[in-house]
Amino acid sequence: MRGPVAPPQVPLSASRAEAFADLVQDSVERLERRWPQLADIDFLVLEVPQLEGTPEAWADETVPLGGTIAAREGHPARVVVYRRPVEIRTKGRDERAALVHEVVVEQVAELLGLTPDTVDPRYGED
Repeated sequence: MRGPVAPPQVPLSASRAEAFADLVQDSVERLERRWPQLADIDFLVLEVPQLEGTPEAWADETVPLGGTIAAREGHPARVVVYRRPVEIRTKGRDERAALVHEVVVEQVAELLGLTPDTVDPRYGED
């Protein structure tokens, strides 16, 4: 009888959505070392942004890569990264990881009222 190829806690393969969520988590962990208050913010991955209003309202706008939701009573602030628009704009894992980090930095900067290069001094270098 043969045993498992990998221990039960190690996934043999991750879905694209899981791999993307891992990139977001890696970015957040990188920033939390400098900004511990990020532990109070929820970071979410959604497939695509929701259309608000009519499709014509989006006719001349680019599709957002991320967004923020301010904290309100009983709910923490949230940073959202949209998976499909980011994936479409990148070719490989390294390029995707760099764009995810850029989006996370920009959204955190917006929530904290700072510039992106204050949130991460290496912003824009990738």
